[in-house]
Amino acid sequence: MIDIRPEKPADSLAVKTILQRAFANNEHSDQTEDLLVERLRKSPAYIPELALVATLEKKVVGHILLTKIDIVSNDGSTPSLALAPVSVHPDYQNRGFGGSLIKAAHQQARQLGYGSIVLLGHADYYPRFGYKLCRDYGIELPFQAPAENCMVVELHKGALTGVNGMVKYAPAFFE
Repeated sequence: MIDIRPEKPADSLAVKTILQRAFANNEHSDQTEDLLVERLRKSPAYIPELALVATLEKKVVGHILLTKIDIVSNDGSTPSLALAPVSVHPDYQNRGFGGSLIKAAHQQARQLGYGSIVLLGHADYYPRFGYKLCRDYGIELPFQAPAENCMVVELHKGALTGVNGMVKYAPAFFE
């Protein structure tokens, strides 16, 4: 039985191992996701309730992290979240753990009052969870990436009405 819960400090080593193994052979990764998670945990963008682990028989098999970002335009700034990263240990992939983590993170973010989540990810995977192209909302990421990989989801209908601009990530993303 899968269980999804907030990560605990005791989960750090398991999460690091999962991140390293999950991204080891990913051609779009620089294999430093574990270091990114460590930096984000120490940053003001970190929200403990949005760092979740998936466990199976009390063993950590997956992880997801949502952190604070802003979508900035000439008209102001709108709080949002960044999904980065989600990972499942290779021995447990293709069993629904990643999807369960994403759904649980969406639900938790809604409960905390957030309206949207932005990500850079696989064009064929995230649309099944409601993600749409950032460009359809006039939202841009502050780096070069294929448009089909830049996505956003509204956590409640109309959350992005009138929202557009450049995503401002926490400095920890660029260190």
